[in-house]
Amino acid sequence: MKKLSARRRHPLAALVVLLFALAATGGLYAAFAPADEAKADTTSAQSLAIEEGKKLYATGCSSCHGTGGQGTSDGPSLVGVGAAAVDFQVGTGRMPAQSPGAQAPKKPQVYTQAQIDQLAAYIASLGPGPSIPTEEEYDPSGADSARGGELFRTNCAQCHNFTGEGGALTHGKYAPDLGGVSDKHIYEAMLTGPQNMPAFPDSVLPEKEKKEIIAYVNEVQGEEAKSPGGFKLGGFGPVAEGMFGWTIVLALMIAVAVWVAARTAKARKS
Repeated sequence: MKKLSARRRHPLAALVVLLFALAATGGLYAAFAPADEAKADTTSAQSLAIEEGKKLYATGCSSCHGTGGQGTSDGPSLVGVGAAAVDFQVGTGRMPAQSPGAQAPKKPQVYTQAQIDQLAAYIASLGPGPSIPTEEEYDPSGADSARGGELFRTNCAQCHNFTGEGGALTHGKYAPDLGGVSDKHIYEAMLTGPQNMPAFPDSVLPEKEKKEIIAYVNEVQGEEAKSPGGFKLGGFGPVAEGMFGWTIVLALMIAVAVWVAARTAKARKS
């Protein structure tokens, strides 16, 4: 019997094995290393944001809120207020406050959004609190504005008026006009309860209902909003307009009639 000759390996076999080994190693690296690196990069970026936010806080906030956010007689504690409260207060220009008063008014913001994010990161590091909402959380697209109107009249109209035009409160405080306020800031206000406003966390007012309220405010405060009754007088409706007509306009008509009668009587005597 002839002896079977040993099968020879192809010259490229070793190269193929080496490529498979490299691919397997690369696959393991792709499966494990990038996640660790991404986590490390995120942690590093967060630490840097907190450090930069701490510097901004020391310069613009510590004189009222304390060196560690513990609060003073001039400003409340910021421990546990969360990043969303910072984004609202600083993003609407209410903070830093120009001077102490019954309420901090809305004004042009002092910091850029990047700086606001750094301040928010630092305050969030002091204690757990509501985080800055994502666009998906506050976007009212597709929300039921009619249902939002019901929720608004139940929870908000007592202070903000039926159409969100604001109103006076006690001791120099007031509920601000919601016209021109961004969707994100309306959501953050409901989430955190700034100044005189009560907070409406998701346990009280779920995300879906917050979106519905935002949709309602956009509808009644938008550029296409109409006032069928004419001059809307703060959005109080036909009762306020009728009261204005009977008290002011009627009084003016009576005054004009009296003036005309007096002039006519004087002309006859002369």
